[in-house]
Amino acid sequence: MNHDRYEDDYILDILRSVKTIALTGASPNPARPSNGVMGYLLSRGYKVIPVNPGQAGKQIQGQPVHARLADVPGTVDMVEVFRASEYLSGVVDEALAMNPLPKVIWAQLGVRDDAAAAKAEAAGIKVVMDRCPAIEYPRLIG
Repeated sequence: MNHDRYEDDYILDILRSVKTIALTGASPNPARPSNGVMGYLLSRGYKVIPVNPGQAGKQIQGQPVHARLADVPGTVDMVEVFRASEYLSGVVDEALAMNPLPKVIWAQLGVRDDAAAAKAEAAGIKVVMDRCPAIEYPRLIG
């Protein structure tokens, strides 16, 4: 897939079909973008599970924090990546070890690794990079 541009229907389908999101790189600091996006997604009815090894066992936005994706209980529809581009491949590897696999890996603004995306797509996972669901949701859904 060409990750330079996404059709609105592709993004809209993801936003409408996803229910549970594991948010990697979640921060307890309200000034951090991951914290604000997490709050926004929670306010829109998504179940958001924060993942951050340094915060494991604590809570962010009232949600229990897990150290890694493998620790997240239940099914995850989407893995939201608030990590630098150089870590995206590792997050994809963690996601590929999940059972069942997530439907989507969504990398935040400024986060892109085409090789990591190809690896996820080869396993049947949709990928969005360099986009923010908290920007796309109001633009496409309102």
